[in-house]
Amino acid sequence: MKESAATTLAISADYRQFVEELKARVIGARISAARAVTHNAILLYWDIGRGIVEKQRTHGWGDSVVEVVAADLRRAFPGIRGFSANNLWLMRQFYSEYSAAGFLEQLVQETAEATRVGPGQPTPNRLPSDRSGVPLQPSEVLEQLVQEVLPAVPWGHHVEIVKKVKAPAARLWYLRATARFGWSRNVLLNQIKASAFERAVTEKKTHNFELALPEHFAEQADEMLKSSYSLDFLGLRRVVKERELEDRLISRLQSFLLELGYGFCFIGRQHRIALGTKEYFIDLLFYHRFLKSLVAFDLKVGAFEPEHAGKMDFYLNLLNDKERGPGDQPSIGIILCAEKDDVEVEYALRTKGNPIGVAVYELQSKLPGELDGKLPTAKQLADVVRVEMEGSK
Repeated sequence: MKESAATTLAISADYRQFVEELKARVIGARISAARAVTHNAILLYWDIGRGIVEKQRTHGWGDSVVEVVAADLRRAFPGIRGFSANNLWLMRQFYSEYSAAGFLEQLVQETAEATRVGPGQPTPNRLPSDRSGVPLQPSEVLEQLVQEVLPAVPWGHHVEIVKKVKAPAARLWYLRATARFGWSRNVLLNQIKASAFERAVTEKKTHNFELALPEHFAEQADEMLKSSYSLDFLGLRRVVKERELEDRLISRLQSFLLELGYGFCFIGRQHRIALGTKEYFIDLLFYHRFLKSLVAFDLKVGAFEPEHAGKMDFYLNLLNDKERGPGDQPSIGIILCAEKDDVEVEYALRTKGNPIGVAVYELQSKLPGELDGKLPTAKQLADVVRVEMEGSK
């Protein structure tokens, strides 16, 4: 009798829902515990680095103190990892570089720019203020970063940022992006390699998000979109057809997802949508976990044309009516093309009711900085060839 009751209970919808809720709570508790461990570890490493720097400054201790402290901590806590001499050197560097004058200056400047005295009114050239209106000092702004941002970034990520990113503005950008979007270390390294910071602050994005979406969602969608995407991982050195470009992207889907950024989930290629007796196909369809929105990609091997925007607008109407799930945000379209004219894109998107972004792709990485401007451009080479051909006549 008891076995029969247990069997009935196990297959009931209420019981299954109850178990799923318990599983979600267990997973949530484990995630919270892991985050708490990371949070406390980063604050501990910050305090160790600060202690070493301050003692060296006040007592004149040499660099050998790092090895001595590391050995003493390992003896005192033999079961705890992380107290190697190399790791203590990194803790010292962690504190030193984030408390350096140049970094503090950038931090204060960015925090001040984010402070508002009224709706949409920035406060340039003044220190950020607390709620009472008293200007915060650099040490207070740093303490905010230490308490709110640094603990949200795992230690391995901090090590990579300190080693690979030197400009204060870029370091802050990668720190905040990692804390906000929860980038894995591989995603962070890919973003650094692809110069995500430089592209985010120097290249203009073209879209109509502010016209087609609510303000808060438009800002999130803008962060999701890049002005350009580096597809050098495809190994292409020649012009290809759109289907071949699509085939290459699918064959290197993991690399493409890393380039797109954190949060994209692949749904399918040549995604079919039926309308009456006709059917239409979207090149690539994704779902963005944090935006809670379908994201459709239309691949173009040539330059952007105004009619591309109309086609994408049509696709988004179909997605919203036929495949948008309950609670989902409006679907977003991205036209990925070889080149674009920003003015032409602006006019093409002005009357479109759906959110559409236009970005370019690069098949080869840009030249290293030391070679930039030192090699002839395509036009210069063409001019030389033309002169040679005319001289040979």
